Amino acid sequence: MDANEILDYCLAKKGVTESFPFDNETLVMKVGTKIFLLMSLERQPLSINVKTDPEWSLELREKYLQITGAFHMNKTHWNSVSVDGLKRDLILKMIDQSYDLVFKSLTKKAKEEILSV
Repeated sequence: MDANEILDYCLAKKGVTESFPFDNETLVMKVGTKIFLLMSLERQPLSINVKTDPEWSLELREKYLQITGAFHMNKTHWNSVSVDGLKRDLILKMIDQSYDLVFKSLTKKAKEEILSV
């Protein structure tokens, strides 16, 4: 997958916005006001940070060399994923879980606002 495919996939989800709050190369995807994906547009191979269930995080890190604890983030919940060599379905599943986990953590009001659009 490339950056544009990941961007398009994320933006197709309800309530998602994109921004560059940290620098000009780290694209941040949020649902509501909370981050669910970061993507370095300058780094090659392409890398993303996603939130995953802690147990699944451990399993992923054991199985795939491309998946490690995310730098500068809570490594229990966040993974850094080098997308090269990983199946598209796995990448999409990680993005979906990240979005879902973050969406669930939003306030009831924020969830309702997103779902009503």
